Amino acid sequence: MTEGYMNEERRMMQRTAREFTLAEVLPVANDLDPEKGQIPRELINKMGEMGYFGITIPEDKGGLGLGCFEYCLIAEELARGWMSVASIIARGNGFWRSVPGFGPLRDEKIARMAMGDYLGAFAMSEPNAGSDMAGVSCRATRDGSDWIINGNKYWCTFADGADFISVVCRVESDSESRQAGMKSIAVEKPRGELPAGVQGSPIPKIGYHGWKTWELHFDNVRVPAIDAPAEDGAGPATMGGGFVGIQRGLEVARAHTAARSIGAAQGALNVATDYASEREQFGSAIGKFQSIRFKIATAATEIEAARQLMYHVCTEIDNGRRADKEAAMVKYFAAEMSERVTSECLQIMGGAGYTTHYPVERYWRDARLTKIFEGTSEIMQRIISDRIMGK
Repeated sequence: MTEGYMNEERRMMQRTAREFTLAEVLPVANDLDPEKGQIPRELINKMGEMGYFGITIPEDKGGLGLGCFEYCLIAEELARGWMSVASIIARGNGFWRSVPGFGPLRDEKIARMAMGDYLGAFAMSEPNAGSDMAGVSCRATRDGSDWIINGNKYWCTFADGADFISVVCRVESDSESRQAGMKSIAVEKPRGELPAGVQGSPIPKIGYHGWKTWELHFDNVRVPAIDAPAEDGAGPATMGGGFVGIQRGLEVARAHTAARSIGAAQGALNVATDYASEREQFGSAIGKFQSIRFKIATAATEIEAARQLMYHVCTEIDNGRRADKEAAMVKYFAAEMSERVTSECLQIMGGAGYTTHYPVERYWRDARLTKIFEGTSEIMQRIISDRIMGK
């Protein structure tokens, strides 16, 4: 079924990630998620050794030099264990262009990032600016060779554990456009702490455990303004990039969200299928009842449909074609599917599914988030319809 996209190298990569998830990720998730524990540094280090933080980082900078397809292929497998673990690899793959500095020092940081030893966090959303990215009000003003940042940020996951935070700010601009004058500024900091001048508190969440998500307040935070030469290869976030550059980065992020959605759904279906084969009622395993079998058949079909769409979108991105509509489609379809499938898997398991004895409730809680972050399902529908019908 996957012959059109898969080759032996990709199959081997998929198998290896699946084995890693079963051996290393799933046991940790089952132990720590119920108590809202943090992803252990030991697991992050193991993922770094596997190369999972550097999948899309170029080989000459210490990464694997692969594409969005391989990135999402591995993310799906990791999400079958714990969606947060599938998410943390973005703190390398999605952030290497945002690494501050230039020349050998910057290259050394990127090489560390590929090993999971120098990771980023992203602060874009604000209390009054979520899907409306042009509504960002956190401001950066230039003071000599520094930027001074003031304002509030919301939903910044891994703000404490990261080595730097990429902060989307509004800077001075002569344009009256709400989309002009935006810049992403990297704020370096000690791992395990918030930056100097930043106060924050963790946001209480019903899922997406394994790391903390923060509300942050920047109070005259001074950051060196690094104006790297263009030939150094600094990415759009480091150099400014602005609204369009940030929007383009969301294509890969949304494909990655689809991969996480698919992985969570597949993880839930695997548990529910095993349970249905063992659980007996009325003298027979419930997996022999047509109503249960049809639920499993429907779930498997919906997962595979989302997976194939994801493969297509990743291929478009890797071929350099603009895929904002298609990325919105797969993010929307996969997220909606994932919540529906994980809920049905919980239903298959009855009361057992509603306990923390089984991981289905974790998949269900985490799947619900995929309809919200990286743009809500409603925003995805707006993007899709705008591309079809015009704004």
